[in-house]
Amino acid sequence: MNHNVPQGDGVLLKCSHAYSHLEDFLNVVAALTIFAVMLATTGQIFARLAGYPVPGFLEVSEQAIAVFAFLGAAYAQRHDAHIRMEILVGSLRGRSRWLVEALATLVGMIVMVILVRYSWDFFLSAWKTGDTTYDYGIPTWPSKLLVPFAFSVWFVRLALEFIGFLRLAIWPNAEPVAVPIVRSAAEVAQDEIAETFGDEAGK
Repeated sequence: MNHNVPQGDGVLLKCSHAYSHLEDFLNVVAALTIFAVMLATTGQIFARLAGYPVPGFLEVSEQAIAVFAFLGAAYAQRHDAHIRMEILVGSLRGRSRWLVEALATLVGMIVMVILVRYSWDFFLSAWKTGDTTYDYGIPTWPSKLLVPFAFSVWFVRLALEFIGFLRLAIWPNAEPVAVPIVRSAAEVAQDEIAETFGDEAGK
């Protein structure tokens, strides 16, 4: 064993694992919100056909978009589910690969700071002016508050990944911790076949 290589059960791994519980919870909330909106939309269709549409349904569903559009972002980041451009990064290996990943993650963190700053201003404006929806006067500040909150959660995940990529840039042979493991299309397809048809089909 190379004693110069840090082990994967250190502070970073524990922090990432503990933080994943919050991400998982928020992702479940987002998924349940999507399901609830889907059921409510179906009910609204039948209610409208019967001549009794639910007042304010459209405005409520519009406010709910903030929940499922943003709360699952950090969860998706952890699982590398966001769209990535890997033409350049995929050709790199070793320390150079991790340095580029760290730089890209740092850029993402800067973008998150900007988004948190301005989305917070939008929330404050809605809070101070008492902004409401046009027809039924539903307050808009709760949904606007979710945006900087979700971006803040995403920022922390990016910060953990940034530390993880820097760690790998220093120790390229270390076990990856708190960073997404990028797989090729063939590897992803093989895993999907195995999950769908069982381990025997993937052999």
